[in-house]
Amino acid sequence: MSKKRLVLSLGHKDLGTNLPEQKAAVAKTAPIIADFVEEGWQVAVTHSNAPQVGMIHGALSEFAAHHEGYTPSPLSVCSAMSQGYIGYDLQNGLRSELLSRGIYKCVSTIMTEVTVDPYDEAFYQPLKTIGRFMTKEEAEAEDAKGNHTVEIPGKGYQRIVPAPNPVAIVEIDAIKALLDADQVVICCGGGGVPVLEQGTTLRGASAVIEKDLTSGLLAREVDADVLLILTAVDNVTLNFGTPAEEAISEMSIDDAKAYMEAGQFEFKSMLPKVKAAVDFVSAGKNRAAIITSLAKAGQALRGKAGTRIS
Repeated sequence: MSKKRLVLSLGHKDLGTNLPEQKAAVAKTAPIIADFVEEGWQVAVTHSNAPQVGMIHGALSEFAAHHEGYTPSPLSVCSAMSQGYIGYDLQNGLRSELLSRGIYKCVSTIMTEVTVDPYDEAFYQPLKTIGRFMTKEEAEAEDAKGNHTVEIPGKGYQRIVPAPNPVAIVEIDAIKALLDADQVVICCGGGGVPVLEQGTTLRGASAVIEKDLTSGLLAREVDADVLLILTAVDNVTLNFGTPAEEAISEMSIDDAKAYMEAGQFEFKSMLPKVKAAVDFVSAGKNRAAIITSLAKAGQALRGKAGTRIS
């Protein structure tokens, strides 16, 4: 009998912001993932990279500005760096946790590229903030380069970039092969490095991809049984932030679509998660998507916590 397959999407809270925070967060996250492996799940792990890619991009830009002969790195390159930076800690933390339990299983990080459509409407309306806060003068310099910035009241200015939809995972065959070999895979970090196909060449795009949408695509491609999306809250809620706020334990696909159309979910945070869940569950039979926190992940997988879409 084949094992059940799980795609686990980690939020940035589960990975920290800077290096010390990341190491501390991985120490808490790795045992949860190891629990699933020990219970017999085949696991593919995806993760956020927003703080890390912003830090890398900012650091390299600052270095280039003060050291002759060096140039700023494109956002796509910074995204690739963040996959290695996070994957290094996560795979070593998880490997150590598995070995301590007597589980001898390889954990691999796959540098993952994800194609996007060059005509995606997102390229005409950049919305995703990235990097450190800037002064007005610094923002004007960014705008002069052809980049886009937005003022954040009381904080300064930030760069904004497009967030196109994922089309295809370039390294999907390698990911499938590792899962079929019953190995643990860390992939599609930060939604994957967004790339544009130009003949036989893949060209990095100055954009980011919602990692939950890529996680949903990955779950469909590897024929997962469960898509588990971890975030900062235990449940999806209706009327968030109001006195009428209500936690939801279960949603049908039709319910979720109706809530999305009614504008119940914030477009930068919960909406991509619910959309990814709906797309995954709609694409096959006997599938479930769960949205919850790291602390409730184990209970949620057993049907005792979180919000389940099926």
